Formats: sequence, C-alpha cells, structure tokens
Amino acid sequence: MTDEQYAQAVSFWTRKDAAAKKMDQRTLYDWIDTFLAAHKVLALAVGGSDFIRCTPLEYTWHEGALWIFTEGGLKFKGLRENHHVAAAVFETSASFGGLKSMQIEGDAAIVEPFTDAYNAAAAFRKIPLEALKKLPEPMWLLKIVPTEITCLNSDFKKEGFGSRQIWRAEAADTPQKN
Repeated sequence: MTDEQYAQAVSFWTRKDAAAKKMDQRTLYDWIDTFLAAHKVLALAVGGSDFIRCTPLEYTWHEGALWIFTEGGLKFKGLRENHHVAAAVFETSASFGGLKSMQIEGDAAIVEPFTDAYNAAAAFRKIPLEALKKLPEPMWLLKIVPTEITCLNSDFKKEGFGSRQIWRAEAADTPQKN
C-alpha cells in the first residue's frame, strides 16, 4: 500500500461518520447496556512497549463496568505497563449486513482480592467466596470502566441512524443502570 492508500483506509469511518445521523448518548447507552448484559465473552487487548496480547475472557456487566475474574496470564504483563485497554464484544453469527458489535476502550483496575468491591463482584457473578479462598493462587478481578464505545449495528440504519455510533464517557449524561 502507498501512504495515500493507508490514509484513505484510515479515514474511511471518519469520512462516513461525517454524513451519518447520530443517536443521542442516552439512547445509545441504553442499547450498549442491553447488549453488554446479554453477552458473556469479550476479547481483551492489552499492550506495553513491545508486547501485545488479546485474550478471550468471560465478563459480567454491571455498575457501568466490565468485571472479569481471571487466574492470571500474560495479559498482566501488558497491564503492569499500561492500564488503558481495548475489548471487543460481538455477535458470533453475524451475516453480511447484520452486524452487531462493539469496540470498547477503557481503563482497567485490578481489584484487590476480598475487598468489598471484589466480594460484591463475586456475589453478582454467583461465585462463592469460600471457593475463591480455597484456591491455591488468587483469582484476580479486573474492573474495566469504558471511556469510549464504538458500536456497529446494521439495525441502526432501519431507525435512520448511521450503522456506526460512538458513545463517549465524557460527553455522556447517562446514569449507570446495572
């Protein structure tokens, strides 16, 4: 590819979004809330100076955050250096013109085991604390608070909106429902 071709490819959505009708942030957040609550698996991308990792993980969505219990692994190499993460949640059986997905950017925090927040997340996930305490190594808890969510939904077009909508935390006046 030439530099011009890269620039053309990079700017595709920016150019397309310029003419697309935008949803209000509250309506978009309601769709996001429903979508994330209905799914359970995401692909989490982390990275550092010369390291990247993308890991499929189970999550729960509540209190405006993604909560992930995990044994550990190389994702922590990236998290040690950089707490800014990306994740993708999507319909696995999408057809052409029937896409529903989101790309999430956010900040990850590692919740200290057996704190009030950790215990509440375990209760929400229905994981007994006694089982967690008996593990030979800790089960870590990641809390990811989204800062931006890019939604792709072909059905948005049926409502007169662009198929790509972006929710931004700093622009949102949306209550945390879950």
